[in-house]
Amino acid sequence: MSARKHSRQGAFPPAPEPLPVRVLDSHTHIDITLDQNLGGDLGGDLGGDLDGDTAGGPATIEDAIARAAAAGVDRLVQVGVDVESSRWGVEAAQRHPAVLATVALHPNDAPRLADLDEALREIERLAAHPRVRGIGETGLDYFRTGDEGRKAQHESFRAHIAIAKRHGKALVIHDRDAHDDILAVIDEEGAPDQVVMHCFSGDEDFARACLARGFLLSFAGTVTFGNAAHLRRAAAITPLEAILVETDAPFLTPAPFRGRPNASYLIPLTVRALAEVTGHDLDALCAAISANGERAFGSWT
Repeated sequence: MSARKHSRQGAFPPAPEPLPVRVLDSHTHIDITLDQNLGGDLGGDLGGDLDGDTAGGPATIEDAIARAAAAGVDRLVQVGVDVESSRWGVEAAQRHPAVLATVALHPNDAPRLADLDEALREIERLAAHPRVRGIGETGLDYFRTGDEGRKAQHESFRAHIAIAKRHGKALVIHDRDAHDDILAVIDEEGAPDQVVMHCFSGDEDFARACLARGFLLSFAGTVTFGNAAHLRRAAAITPLEAILVETDAPFLTPAPFRGRPNASYLIPLTVRALAEVTGHDLDALCAAISANGERAFGSWT
């Protein structure tokens, strides 16, 4: 499992008021979220026979799906970050109609792999599954990986772009402190038809550059943070036809619960914040998020 698999502090927050129009969570890690709640290694267990709700969060994948649906979030995109989680996601998507999967090697993992080529071959094999609708999260991360790891990150990113184009799947991009290089690589390689900027982290200028290329911008709970005025300005200029929303659960929990574990049932907090920032009617924003998600990932049914 990725190095991102670490503990959030405190209990899962209470459920917010449900959304009036159903949306999707375009980027979640159900496996890590379940592990966060249960405090153990779930391995490949996707069943519903786990007892307990000790942290107030979902105890099984069925529970996670049900809680999200009760909040108006009826479709989930389970995102792979390594071979293990990508396989887990494929199995989850096979068993649960509310779930689609993406598969990938996280950019921070790429430099650590003993055999990057072999791992990429497995990601390509998984990419062919019909319930896999995206390749990601892939990209570049200059915050957690230094200069010594950039060659492997670039090699992995370019390989994922090629896989997405070969299989006709959306490309889900992780970008941290690497805005210019992300665009340079995409421009050199050529973008797939659908590109999602996961947890958009740039300012207005970067948003305009992504929008000019036809990318979808997916906003996470970070848009609610007090120190994220640049994200709110970027969201404000993003047209309805280019907005997605995500949790990145169990990470990036929106205010007022920042630092506590996140889950897909908390999407309404971020959607309502986006409606306020953008000035869009809440119903219209939800409908656009839903349509954009189906354009990027296809139908869940």
